[in-house]
Amino acid sequence: MKSKLRWLYPGIGVKRWIFLSAVGIILVSLSSASLVKSKSYASNIFSGLGLVFGALTIIIGIRELVTSVVNVIYPERSKELLEVFLEKKRLGKGPNIVAIGGGTGLSTLLQGLKNITANTTAIVTVADDGGSSGRLRRDFNTLPPGDIRNCLVALADAQPLMRELFQYRFEAEGDLKGHSFGNLFITALSQITGDFEKAIKESSKVLAIKGRVIPATTAKVQLIAEHINGKETVGESKIPQAKLKIKNVRLEPSNCEPAYEAIEAINSAEVIVFGPGSLYTSIIPNLLVPGMSEAINRSNATKIYVCNIMTQNGETDGYSVFDHIKALLDHSSPGLFQYCIVNLSFISEALLSRYKQEQSSVVEPDIIKVEKLGIRAIVRDLADLGDVVRHNPFKLAELILEVMGLDKGKGKWF
Repeated sequence: MKSKLRWLYPGIGVKRWIFLSAVGIILVSLSSASLVKSKSYASNIFSGLGLVFGALTIIIGIRELVTSVVNVIYPERSKELLEVFLEKKRLGKGPNIVAIGGGTGLSTLLQGLKNITANTTAIVTVADDGGSSGRLRRDFNTLPPGDIRNCLVALADAQPLMRELFQYRFEAEGDLKGHSFGNLFITALSQITGDFEKAIKESSKVLAIKGRVIPATTAKVQLIAEHINGKETVGESKIPQAKLKIKNVRLEPSNCEPAYEAIEAINSAEVIVFGPGSLYTSIIPNLLVPGMSEAINRSNATKIYVCNIMTQNGETDGYSVFDHIKALLDHSSPGLFQYCIVNLSFISEALLSRYKQEQSSVVEPDIIKVEKLGIRAIVRDLADLGDVVRHNPFKLAELILEVMGLDKGKGKWF
């Protein structure tokens, strides 16, 4: 009781509004009673005015009380209170979407999804063993935080400075060179809590993310590629460097268990989206976790694959849309998804020549072969053409909702 009475201490700025609201409640109560008992026309007029005035007093009192509290806790956004409230209500009613993948492709998609729903779950591969993530994985015997960090920042509703801080990469010479602050933060939290999943949840609170980010498995897995010449490459970061055509990939240990929350999210999903992202090193590793493909097949969700716009050197050289899909199905099961989103944007010769120098080209849209598999191809202009070729996150998110609406026979969701 004593702690609750502290709200009435001088200088807090809430007592006057509590008092005003109380006066309004009393006035509404008395006016309502008067209206019920009185038979006089004049008395009813005064009682009606008292009811209206009392209601206005309550509204003003509550509004100013909330504003006073917000001004103290979150002063820089106090003027946006109504907009924030309405946005959270709207996003909270959005569809349950599960996005599966990793790398920059998945984070690009999440940037668009966070503007249409707060019920997004990103299921992220943990096979990364290169760069900052690989060093932290080896030094601290933890799961790689890099792809997780990118997804957290993509879904973040925190201030821009906090997002920049998580993505900040140390450049000066020394042990910290190449590490991002976000990777260090998540690793430190996992060491403090003793639980990588808990570290992700606490990081989610810091960044106020719209949705959830979940590792596909909490096992410390390695990705191994078998090439068509019979050779094997061990390690996700080394697979593209081998420059050899990939026959298949697998995880070790092969008996790793899926994260419980990942299966739970798939079971309740209305839409499941694969990609965009690196085919063999970002998307397929999630499907190799035992039980993951089976859960997806059981789900009644609309299932969509977003094919990459460009091929990836050392991984999908010369691949068409059909080749991407075939690799996905070969590593999971037929009927994994019903729709495939294919980009058909015009890309300038100057930009294409730059990609050609990196031995990358446009993924051939062989739509007829795709539809012979029983998969419906959705072809749209979706590219965001800057220094690099990527999907426009907002166009992509809107198209996913449109496909979902058509699949459920409801037309567009919005």
